[in-house]
Amino acid sequence: MVFKRLLGSLGVGGPTVDTVLDPGAVLPGGDLNGQVQLKGGSGDFDIEHITLELVARAEAEHEDGESEGAVVFDRFTVGGGFRLAEGEERSVPFSVTLPWETPITELYGQGLGIVLGVRTELSVAGAKDKGDLDALAVGPLPAQEAILEALGQLGFGFRSADLEYGHIGGTGQQLPFYQEIELTPSPQYAHAVNEIELTFLSYPGGMEVILEADKRGGLFSGGHDSVTRFTVGHDGVGHQDWNALVDGWIKQLVEHRASYASHTSYGHGDPHDSAHGQGDHHHGHDGHHRSGPGVGTVVAAGAAGLAVGVVGGMVAAEVVDEVGDFFEGDEEEEEGDEG
Repeated sequence: MVFKRLLGSLGVGGPTVDTVLDPGAVLPGGDLNGQVQLKGGSGDFDIEHITLELVARAEAEHEDGESEGAVVFDRFTVGGGFRLAEGEERSVPFSVTLPWETPITELYGQGLGIVLGVRTELSVAGAKDKGDLDALAVGPLPAQEAILEALGQLGFGFRSADLEYGHIGGTGQQLPFYQEIELTPSPQYAHAVNEIELTFLSYPGGMEVILEADKRGGLFSGGHDSVTRFTVGHDGVGHQDWNALVDGWIKQLVEHRASYASHTSYGHGDPHDSAHGQGDHHHGHDGHHRSGPGVGTVVAAGAAGLAVGVVGGMVAAEVVDEVGDFFEGDEEEEEGDEG
């Protein structure tokens, strides 16, 4: 879906912008291709620059609860420095590379409830206008898909996914937020944990895989979290026994949950958190687990792996429809912050 809007800062007769992305999902670290289509207004205008912003809807924790907001996580100047004549139609092609940590918005063609957008900023005669917004679809990298597939075959189910504003201490995280994919435990581990949260932090040479399990509290003790971190490469995905590898990760996560008597917090959102090396395990009374943005999507394990089915709530098409309303409603606040 694209949103055409008159360049409001120039009033009636200004040029219009319509950004069209190439169809299909893009991969993290992959190229996003498309065209910015311009149509001249009632006079000649000097187009100073055309900028694309990658925008995400992320949640942030506060003392008073949680809030959602739009976060710009990358910007690209894709054109400019030319005069657009009266009534002229011009197409500016572009190809930009997504950050490796770009969140996954869909799995097997079904939306996960993550809202990403590409917003086009047109600068004309010193005036700027964010005149077009498009939903951005991002699919999993081969290693990410293999891990999710293995979890499905091991009996884990998809509960929800969201973006958390903040930084995971001790990691190489680059973006100002991270994605959490919340999974229901397989029957084998249902007695030990309520849910497992999965975070991918990809980079050119590989990927950090962070697993967090919330612990069930006993009669006289509260529940707490256990965390492990692993590293995998992007190569050789087809030659790895992912079921065995991932099952080993889960066993290590669950087995070590009781081996630490200290209550070290995992420290979501705190840049001063202690580092967590590969295989480290920490837990605390964080209590930060959430259900995500209320998407009624279920990933069930089957013989062929993860089978995604929408059972209610907000389906993928509605996620696309929501992009424009959410980000456009957030623009005034964001522009005020920039000033």
